[in-house]
Amino acid sequence: MSIWWLFWHLVWLIICFPGPSHWKEIAHSCGGSAQSPINIEQQQVRLDPGLGRFIFEGYDSAPRGPWRLLNNGHTVELSLEGAGGQGQLCIQGGGLSHSYCALQLHFHWGSPTSNGSEHTLDGQRQPMEMHVVHMNTLYQSLGEARGHPRGLAVLAFFFKVQNKDNANYNTIVSGLRKVSYQGQSVELASTFRLENLLPERRLLSSYYRYLGSLTTPACDEVVVWTVFKEPIPIGRAQLAQFVSTLQASPVDAPPVSMRNNFRPAQPIGARRVFASPSGAPAFSPSAQMWALLWLLLAMACVGVL
Repeated sequence: MSIWWLFWHLVWLIICFPGPSHWKEIAHSCGGSAQSPINIEQQQVRLDPGLGRFIFEGYDSAPRGPWRLLNNGHTVELSLEGAGGQGQLCIQGGGLSHSYCALQLHFHWGSPTSNGSEHTLDGQRQPMEMHVVHMNTLYQSLGEARGHPRGLAVLAFFFKVQNKDNANYNTIVSGLRKVSYQGQSVELASTFRLENLLPERRLLSSYYRYLGSLTTPACDEVVVWTVFKEPIPIGRAQLAQFVSTLQASPVDAPPVSMRNNFRPAQPIGARRVFASPSGAPAFSPSAQMWALLWLLLAMACVGVL
């Protein structure tokens, strides 16, 4: 391996893979005040009774397809539009003001020794995170939707690792070997019920909600985020396939493993995170409340009350 090969490898990495801290130099909006992901402090969320159950349309049946799995150099993405175009898999309810239809889903993961979710809970990163991206039906294209507030709705799901494989993910995991390098894609042999990838329907009423952005450039601040509390189980060996199989580089370029493909948590600023009624944390008295209780108890003991 020559010194020149190492030199050009380094140059290629700097040009093609600038880190998240440099994204605002590529796209000004990446330095905005409503960026994603965020850290969710579960005791600081605010209950919103308007965050009811979702209505999932088409999630319970296998659409016509075809679905295509793509390595885009940042993640592995599964197209959900199919031959009929956008509109087969839709959501409404859940506090959304309009209906949204699915475009694609993708994943964020870590390394062999670290977790890789984008959102964090009380500062803790989870093993992996899946985003199901939906577009507001008011708009005709992704480009148009990205130009309007609440143009997109993303459902975010955490994963938990178990020893046993999750058979519902076998189709996706087996396809990873066919899209090892950036730009490679493969058409899945068949579609499946999207609900099979998610937690049980009864567990999907517990979630957090906030307004934010896309987590890659151009970081458009047009996303209604829903972060579900219930994690999805995935086999340890299945997660290892994401970490070890995928490359962020094209097949004819120096290899760059696709690992830690998450954006760090962004400042929440003046935004608030809301919780659905079943997702709100149990009551936890504040320090001021405890002080008041102790004062009342002391006063009762000395006969003041």
